[in-house]
Amino acid sequence: MYYSTDYTSPLGEMLLVSDGEAICGLWFYGQKHFKSTIDDDLIEKSDLDIFKKATKWLDEYFKGINPEIDFKLKPRGSEFRLRVWKILAEIPYGKTTTYGEISSRISPEMSAQAVGGAVGHNPISIMLPCHRVLGSDGKLTGYAGGIERKIELLKLEKVKL
Repeated sequence: MYYSTDYTSPLGEMLLVSDGEAICGLWFYGQKHFKSTIDDDLIEKSDLDIFKKATKWLDEYFKGINPEIDFKLKPRGSEFRLRVWKILAEIPYGKTTTYGEISSRISPEMSAQAVGGAVGHNPISIMLPCHRVLGSDGKLTGYAGGIERKIELLKLEKVKL
């Protein structure tokens, strides 16, 4: 069973999803792969403690603060995607990496395109910071929430574009 609540961010409405103990999803409405890892019905329940912690984190983040995630994140995906998303969680605030750098951390034979597919399907936007991943030449590449939002998130973190 999954619970949901809406969050109004400066970049648009978002949907937060939880299993009651951890955040399992955070998407911008209308983004690619919206709710793709949630196969159960959602019950709206905005008063969960996990949602209070997550919305406080989001409020601080959008004020330009680098808040610590002191609650559980529980994305659902294949073993490969989970490995990629774990690496996303390790990218420091205000820093970037590339798809190639992530792929080389996994395996010398791993393709950056495979990593790109996993990054693109990240079910917990911002908290698992896929917006911090750039192309091999350091250029901005796609973002499931829209390239304009990626730019704004990086500017918020004071990343030089």
